[in-house]
Amino acid sequence: MLERFPQDVKIVVKHYPLNSHRFAFPAAMGAMAAKTQGKFWEFHAALLENHNALNEEKILSIAKELGLDMARYQGDSKSPANRAFILEDISGARKVGVRGTPTVFINGKTVKGRSLGSLINIIAAELENSKQ
Repeated sequence: MLERFPQDVKIVVKHYPLNSHRFAFPAAMGAMAAKTQGKFWEFHAALLENHNALNEEKILSIAKELGLDMARYQGDSKSPANRAFILEDISGARKVGVRGTPTVFINGKTVKGRSLGSLINIIAAELENSKQ
């Protein structure tokens, strides 16, 4: 997406750990801890690849595999500031009607079709509309 529209698209990830997934909140905290070491996207991708196998051990394993400073990671993964950030994301998501993940918005509108092709078409249409 960013390759196709490098000047026009900004991807923003908001945390919305589902209550039904026991390890979703610890995974989000881990992602925030990885962010402090410049490895958010790598951590995020590893979480998605391992979503069916997530537990405390797997989350720690991902941090280790990414070469994170584990002492720093341990502290950041329990940080009240990171917890507050995630809770703020959850609150904001609820206000705009998010009920599950992933939920995709383009220019503030919820997108139903989330295939790459449909997203490209929607973005292209939004860009064309913004030029008029």
